[in-house]
Amino acid sequence: MIALGCDHGGYPLMKEVIKYLEKEGIEYKNFGTFSEESCDYPVYAKLAANAVASGECDKGILICGTGIGISITANKIKGIRCALCHDCFSAKATRQHNDANMLAMGARVVGPGLAVEIVKDFLNTEFSNEERHIRRIKQIED
Repeated sequence: MIALGCDHGGYPLMKEVIKYLEKEGIEYKNFGTFSEESCDYPVYAKLAANAVASGECDKGILICGTGIGISITANKIKGIRCALCHDCFSAKATRQHNDANMLAMGARVVGPGLAVEIVKDFLNTEFSNEERHIRRIKQIED
C-alpha cells in the first residue's frame, strides 16, 4: 500500500498520480489534502510518513510546490528515507542505493507526464541489497 500526501500546491499533480495508481491497480491510502485550498504541508507529510514508518504502508509519495518542504518534514520521522526526485534516474538510484521508502516531487518543477514516469521508476525499482549500500543506510540511521 502506498501512502499519499500533498499540500494545495501539489494537489493537481497528486490527482494525476492517483489516476496512474488506479489504472495500475496499486492500492493507496490518501492522507490529503483534498483540495487546492491553502494548507500546511507538514500536516500531510507527517500523516503519510508515519503510516510508512509504522508499516501501515510500504512506501509513500509526497507532493508540494517544490517538493523540498514536504521531503524535509518526512525525513524528520524516524525510519523514513524520503528522496526528492525530479528525474527518472534519481528515482531509480534512490531505490537501488538508498532503499528510499518515500518519494517527494515538486508540482511546480515537474509536469504530469514526467511525474508519472518518476513514480513508475520509484515503485518498480528494487533495492540492490549490496553490502556497501546496506552499510551506508545503517550509517544514516545511527
